Amino acid sequence: MIRAKSNLPRPQGLKLTAAPQVGTLVELFMDHGLSARRRQSARHQGEGLVQPLRAVSERLRTGGDLERAATAVVYCEANFGAIDGKTANGLVRHSEKYEILSVIDSEKAGLDTGVVLGGEPNAIPVCRDLAAALAHAGTLPDYFIFGMAPATGMLSTHERGLVLEAMGLGMNIVNGLHEFLNEDPEFAAMSAARNVKIVDIRRPRSKKDLRMFSGRISEVTCPRIAVLGTDCAIGKRTTASILTRALNDRGVKAVLVGTGQTGLIQGARYGVALDAVPAQFCPGEMEAVVVEAFEGENPDVIVIEGQGALSHPAFSTSSFILRGSCPDGVVLQHAPGRAHRCDFEQMAMPKPATEIHLIQTFSDTKVIGLTINHENMSDAEVSAAITRYEHELGIPATDALTRSPERLVEMVLSAFPELGEKLSAGVR
Repeated sequence: MIRAKSNLPRPQGLKLTAAPQVGTLVELFMDHGLSARRRQSARHQGEGLVQPLRAVSERLRTGGDLERAATAVVYCEANFGAIDGKTANGLVRHSEKYEILSVIDSEKAGLDTGVVLGGEPNAIPVCRDLAAALAHAGTLPDYFIFGMAPATGMLSTHERGLVLEAMGLGMNIVNGLHEFLNEDPEFAAMSAARNVKIVDIRRPRSKKDLRMFSGRISEVTCPRIAVLGTDCAIGKRTTASILTRALNDRGVKAVLVGTGQTGLIQGARYGVALDAVPAQFCPGEMEAVVVEAFEGENPDVIVIEGQGALSHPAFSTSSFILRGSCPDGVVLQHAPGRAHRCDFEQMAMPKPATEIHLIQTFSDTKVIGLTINHENMSDAEVSAAITRYEHELGIPATDALTRSPERLVEMVLSAFPELGEKLSAGVR
């Protein structure tokens, strides 16, 4: 089980007997635990603090301790804002565990990362190289995060040298690749010599500790919602994160279970990098983390991050997610403007109706809504797609990033009216 720590430190002398509201925390923590550049930006853009401070408020409510956020630079050369840069993209949008100081990508150097991702400026710059990132930070960051997810899952020769350079300077490493750096003699030697740690996010637990499917998923009595997709790298994690936050903001206690490296790096409290687990144990590991989330949090809803696509021949993770979590509902993410599958130009994208039929045939579940990835689409085209799919599929549709999160909440409340009844009654 993976648990995140809160982003911000407790100011000296602060005593709290209950969790304050986010608005109070913005002022309370403004001058504690954020870099000077981020403080200056945050005073003008309070939204930049809202996501980490929600985690702080919840941590305080449950009696947890607060610790200074670890600072980090994210390496994403030639891929920031692109499909293979999804780890960096996700960390810039949301991180409970790290304060992201900058992203390294020489092709977009000088730009603001929020703008690159199609949003508002966030005062996290794109830097040309590691030297520029260190100069911007003003002090040595705690972590160097490898922020790309290449199809090979391995470091190139150049990237090996860069990671070793960061370690030589005294930075810890977060590695989300299938290549486990702790097992590499050169990296292990550098780790010992410089007294820095390497976090291999995808490394599974020892085989003797892996869990088989037990059937305990039947003990989870709250709705389980999986966010699946019609392709890989299509925004499933982003939509799942936005949905979870929106439900909590509405008063529906929701917990996100991560299933990939990016969600775990962001700080998902529960999760497993499913594509690194031996196939025999995948349903059991999936089931186990869902049960842990249920027992640990007593939530109203559990949201499960999807991986790949059930119809995609290159990935099997969607099938394990459906088998292990046995979701009561599925939200399907689709990119109408994507002509073919990622990395497979010969494979046309499936239609949502086809994927929905496959999901509902493969698993005893129901697709409750469609969410749109708006890549290669204008806002007018997104609106037209929402209208068209609602008519064709008979389910609600929205874009999690460009439309109100309330649409996601209503999608869930419509499918699970008992949640709305709890809200009306003021009962958890």
